[in-house]
Amino acid sequence: MSNYNIKHLEEYFKVYKKSVNDPEVFWEEIAEEHFSWYKKWNNVLSWDFKKPEIKWYEGAKLNITENCIDRHLRTNGEKTAILFEPNNPSEEAQHISYNDLSKKVNRFANVLKEQGIKKGDRVCIYLPMIPELAISLLACARIGAIHSVVFAGFSATALSTRINDSDCKIVITSDGSYRGAKTIDLKSIVDEALEECPNVQSVLVAKRINTEIEMKKGRDTWLQPLLDKASDVCEPEIMDAEDPLFILYTSGSTGKPKGMVHTTAGYMVYTAYTFKNMFQYKEEDVYWCTADIGWITGHSYIVYGPLANGATTVMFEGVPSYPDYGRFWKIVEKHKINQFYTAPTAIRALAKQRLDFVNKYDLSSLKVIGSVGEPINEEAWHWYNDNIGKKKSPIIDTWWQTETGGAMITPIPYVTPTIPTYATLPFIGVQPALMDKNGNELKGNQVEGNLCIKFPWPSIARTIWGNHKRYKETYFSAYKDNYFTGDGALRDATGYYRITGRVDDVIIVSGHNLGTAPIEDAINEHPAVAESAIVGFPHDIKGNALYAYVTLKETGETRNQDNLRKEINQIITEHIGPIAKLDKIQFTNGLPKTRSGKIMRRILRKIASNDTSNLGDTSTLLNPEVVQEIIENYIK
Repeated sequence: MSNYNIKHLEEYFKVYKKSVNDPEVFWEEIAEEHFSWYKKWNNVLSWDFKKPEIKWYEGAKLNITENCIDRHLRTNGEKTAILFEPNNPSEEAQHISYNDLSKKVNRFANVLKEQGIKKGDRVCIYLPMIPELAISLLACARIGAIHSVVFAGFSATALSTRINDSDCKIVITSDGSYRGAKTIDLKSIVDEALEECPNVQSVLVAKRINTEIEMKKGRDTWLQPLLDKASDVCEPEIMDAEDPLFILYTSGSTGKPKGMVHTTAGYMVYTAYTFKNMFQYKEEDVYWCTADIGWITGHSYIVYGPLANGATTVMFEGVPSYPDYGRFWKIVEKHKINQFYTAPTAIRALAKQRLDFVNKYDLSSLKVIGSVGEPINEEAWHWYNDNIGKKKSPIIDTWWQTETGGAMITPIPYVTPTIPTYATLPFIGVQPALMDKNGNELKGNQVEGNLCIKFPWPSIARTIWGNHKRYKETYFSAYKDNYFTGDGALRDATGYYRITGRVDDVIIVSGHNLGTAPIEDAINEHPAVAESAIVGFPHDIKGNALYAYVTLKETGETRNQDNLRKEINQIITEHIGPIAKLDKIQFTNGLPKTRSGKIMRRILRKIASNDTSNLGDTSTLLNPEVVQEIIENYIK
């Protein structure tokens, strides 16, 4: 198993050096030794960031589900692949073995074929965190269909936008979902979305909450009876290394969401290799990532990365606060979890509760604890380290993106010494660069700049679905021959990286990337609104929350402002989903603008953060008097 499991810092530096000095040889060895291929590649890598065009393992033939399922059956068929922990703690957990998973995936794949789905077709999946969600991804991959998972917290409008953008033929959903004490009627959201989706031919509905729902004749079918009739044998479709595996949408700083396209071979190799090393996964371990499969973290580190390693991966349907704030720790004790991966938002929310929610449970099984979604603040890091890791389980503070497919800067536990708030060192094969505003690379240590990556890694997204021009403009135009991440970072005296946050108009709220433009577009649809500007401000639990400055068409609008605030948040919920709701809405007589009409968001960010001591240069403002008025009416 050469280079597959890094155990010492010295070894990390040796392997890292090899991976950047001779990337083709390095990634060829990893691919050759640890995966099953129908046909090997003709060429390991060809790339050109100017176009941009990236191809890994060109000419290779494979099926990712063979690597995630079939190859484990001979030796580990009875091992638990997916451990499903339901929302309600009194409902029994389900252990789905690799043998069971194989049959379930094959049945589902055959159902999709019967529905007319073939290689290259897009399938939209809008499901809660139930086993059918993971199974449906794998069933698509089995037959070469491209899955597009939409997080089941998005609104009907957000869902229809995503369905239409990638022209999905079919939607997989459920009657509803459980979320803590609440039930959510998912099917009616799908029905509403499909009023705007003329090309969807059928909807497959899983039963979860057993409520009466409307089934549209000729379009909607209950899933279970179809699965019961289907064969559990399905030959895997032979895929090219660069065939698309999935599309996953991420918020842009402008316009509609971007459908990031991930292809098959490079994504498989990179997620499997990062998973193995980031979590130091061993054969008998039970691994749990609390993310939703609706996000990239769930794709890479609940489904594909763990299963490619033959791991036991936990899927949790519920929330950390139900039935009480000890739920995570109860699950850790119950299933003797060894690796635990969650978001700083969850950590901050749990840190606010009494410690007896933690202390009544035995967390001694934990070997590695991780953080993902946004940089973790120091206070949360220490709480997590002291109370959950008990100062013995290292924290891996991982930095990566939907676009990168896998972790890019991360400690390797028991290998990399950690420092609170630092993502530490680049992962094997990752070549970061910090750039100044003139596009020059900042060499050496103790520098701060915009974070770029100067060489392709296997799981980089290849394009934006249907819009390669936007892909080029967004990621490859700001810095010549570099992938621009949209994040700022600093490199300290030892070469460790710390992510300092977004440098574009994307705000990370509770680990979700929210573009300001789509939210502003939604607000501006309110008949009373003339214009709006959204900025982020620091929030104890969410990391950042949203602050809106809204100018009304009629100054001194007489309507009740509290009602207006409710109406604005309602529009946002309908257009995007409740995750994008505003914490504060300040009505203003105008927004600070330059003479060319550009809103000075820098000033608005300062005011929202209650930091008005130094607003910087305001000499270019067309209307400086509006700034004072906004400061005076700031909402605490």
